[in-house]
Amino acid sequence: MTFYDEIGGEPTIRRIVDTFYEGVAADPVLRPMYPEADLAPAAERLTLFLCQYWGGPSTYNDLRGHPRLRIRHAPFTVNEDARDRWLGHFAQGLVAVDLTDQQRAEFWAYVTHAANFLLNSD
Repeated sequence: MTFYDEIGGEPTIRRIVDTFYEGVAADPVLRPMYPEADLAPAAERLTLFLCQYWGGPSTYNDLRGHPRLRIRHAPFTVNEDARDRWLGHFAQGLVAVDLTDQQRAEFWAYVTHAANFLLNSD
């Protein structure tokens, strides 16, 4: 059983991502990093990426290829404030779903690592 299956698959990840983007939509620092008027395409991309990362279908890769996270985020200023805001909204997403403490910690460890990896500005 993959972590994806263990946490409830796509419905769980979609709820995390939807809650995350509710926060992003109202965030004055993060919202400008999403040029699309509608955040739904960004939410779909993140949902598909996280599903694939945690052992679900490879739909993200099939549609978009390698994630290339640093390259895709390079045009945006990702400083510690942006990272902390991003993590704060993601934390709310994790609270919105029924995960065990261990599952939440595993998910949090990954997103924290990813957020730190994307820092590109002081």
